[in-house]
Amino acid sequence: MSSTLILAQLSATDLALIIISGCSIVAVVAVLFALQRILVAIRRVTQTLDELNAQALPLIDDMASALAEANAELERVDRLVGSAESISATVDATSKLAYRALSAPVIKTVAIRSGASRAARRLRRE
Repeated sequence: MSSTLILAQLSATDLALIIISGCSIVAVVAVLFALQRILVAIRRVTQTLDELNAQALPLIDDMASALAEANAELERVDRLVGSAESISATVDATSKLAYRALSAPVIKTVAIRSGASRAARRLRRE
């Protein structure tokens, strides 16, 4: 039998079923091909994420230790600043006290010296 004879014997329903089956097979193959490409892409993304994770975790650990060291240094600097402020306040109070304690005697000494030099000049003139 020839192929034209076989086609002539098929009804319209049979021909529609054959065409639908052929299209379905092509669609299934296309879907399988797309799924295979998606699977390859997912594997690449997974591999990239694993590499990123392997690189990022040590960096995060280093960053955490650096942050802890920075916090310790910041506390140390804070203590130093507090000590400097305390020393500054003490020096300020001491200088005020020294000024109060020494200003009157120094002024008196300068006044006595000035008076004595004037008296000495007058005595030399006379």
